[in-house]
Amino acid sequence: MSHVSDHVLERLRAWDVDQVFGYPGDGINGLLGAFSRADDDPRFIQSRHEEMSAFQAVGYAKLSGRAGVCLATSGPGAIHLLNGLYDAKLDHVPVVAIVGQTDRTAMGGSYQQEVDLHALFKDVAGDFVQTVMVPEQLPNLLDRAFRVALTRRTPTVLVIPNDVQELDYEPPTHDFKMVPSSLDLSAASTAVPDSGALARAADVLNTGERVAVLVGQGARGAVSEVTELADVLGAGVAKALLGKDVLADDLPWVTGSIGLLGTRPSYEMMRDCDTLLTVGSSFPYSQFLPDFDQARAVQIDLDGAMIGMRYPYEVNLVGDSASTLRALLPLLERKTDRSWRDGIERDVEKWWRSMDAEAMVGADPINPMRIFSEFSRRAPDDAMVFADSGSAANWYARQVRMRGNMRGTLSGTLASMGPAVPYAIGAKFAHPGRPAIAFEGDGAMQMNGMMELITVERYWREWDDPRLVVAVLHNNDLTQVTWELRALGGTPAFVESQALPDVSYADIAHGLGLGAITVTDPDQLGDAWDQALAGDRPYLLDVHCDPDVPPVPPHATLDQMTATARALIKGDTSRWGVLKEGLKVKARELMPGDPDQ
Repeated sequence: MSHVSDHVLERLRAWDVDQVFGYPGDGINGLLGAFSRADDDPRFIQSRHEEMSAFQAVGYAKLSGRAGVCLATSGPGAIHLLNGLYDAKLDHVPVVAIVGQTDRTAMGGSYQQEVDLHALFKDVAGDFVQTVMVPEQLPNLLDRAFRVALTRRTPTVLVIPNDVQELDYEPPTHDFKMVPSSLDLSAASTAVPDSGALARAADVLNTGERVAVLVGQGARGAVSEVTELADVLGAGVAKALLGKDVLADDLPWVTGSIGLLGTRPSYEMMRDCDTLLTVGSSFPYSQFLPDFDQARAVQIDLDGAMIGMRYPYEVNLVGDSASTLRALLPLLERKTDRSWRDGIERDVEKWWRSMDAEAMVGADPINPMRIFSEFSRRAPDDAMVFADSGSAANWYARQVRMRGNMRGTLSGTLASMGPAVPYAIGAKFAHPGRPAIAFEGDGAMQMNGMMELITVERYWREWDDPRLVVAVLHNNDLTQVTWELRALGGTPAFVESQALPDVSYADIAHGLGLGAITVTDPDQLGDAWDQALAGDRPYLLDVHCDPDVPPVPPHATLDQMTATARALIKGDTSRWGVLKEGLKVKARELMPGDPDQ
């Protein structure tokens, strides 16, 4: 007779789970024995730390649309999962975590590595956290963990005590207080609001003369519908950062990212519109949306719990984005006055010329924007792009142009440091035939990325396409926080908290047998990207760049700029470099002509 642990893996295979991202520990020894008996099917992917396993599961889920699965031991292993699971919760990503626990006979006895796991996970996995106490519970609890994760797009947790893992498996019987289960799940939704609500939404959109659309990751399956709607209404479309890859940036009416990391065309479109349509986004920063008395607004979202809370929307349509837009389109009237749309397209074209010019501004030694600009020019059409939190997110948002089948993401709502490399690893297991690129600040690289290079080295030979490129913004400074101190707090950079140890990331990668290039000259960047993107193995680009190039958005307020100046006057250690580079960058934005002028 098989053990409970064997049936766990059998059930995972039935849910089409190909790999489990985890780290071993004695609280899951029974499960590890089952992996051995099952000839490692599903595959156990070993990270360097349980937090990385959770991030890898999130990266897998974000890029595959399927549930990512991670595994950790009891006590400290379970605790280490939390950050990655919160990343999944806040970005609405399905992840199933399987966690060990001490034997049932020891529970409640302050035993070694015993933690109250229900209390630990009750917030991050509040939709579903359960413990298997007897074998007959297993199929129902495991199946529910998947169904809840997939339908509610959230992390779930299944706790299995170590002694339960070793018990003989007994299925639920046809008796009182037994709960049977089944596997099938048709998760795709085609929910559509009622005809009256659609008519009210159409009235709002038809009445508007200057329509702005905001899309998020929930619009990913509605590209053709959003495109048709934008054409009918003569609208421009901005993208929340998690929806950056929903629409290509070579579409002239796509204004790019919105918010603090956003573009000037998105900011100005929201400032000047009279109508707003939000599709599949819970973008939280209402100050970057129209004034509350400025625009009539409609929202479409599948999750009724997340709708109507970012702006005073007049009509809230709860439904699948694509199905709702298909039902709405026949009710819309084509706008014959195209001046609003034409103006948006002129602004977008000017913006991209500005970005090209800003990337070519000289710096000491390299302008970090050029790292992203040079990549964007030669990015494979099927690239999977990941940005870490920090200044890398700024340049990803503004400089990387999505096109073709490119995908891209980051830790959007939690904005955690350190997920880019584990995201890329998880994504490579979802799509082993596609190249992955991770943009890392050196702070995130020192926090998590360096150790996960070991994981890359361990597994890359199994991928159909070996390319995984890690580009490190090497400036020995926690740049994003440094700029936040200047711009928001009027505080000089505190060297003891902001300066980083100088490390050769290329030497570390080279020592692991990966490709590695150190770049100290901006004119070397293009060749370095060409070599890495044509590589026969993963590569690391160790790019020495200037921390004084400001990530301040093009719509920075006067108060923020005054605070920055005040911080510099107080004695910021980089004040002259900041002033010099800031003036050069702003000059290129205001005069976006030939970069050589």
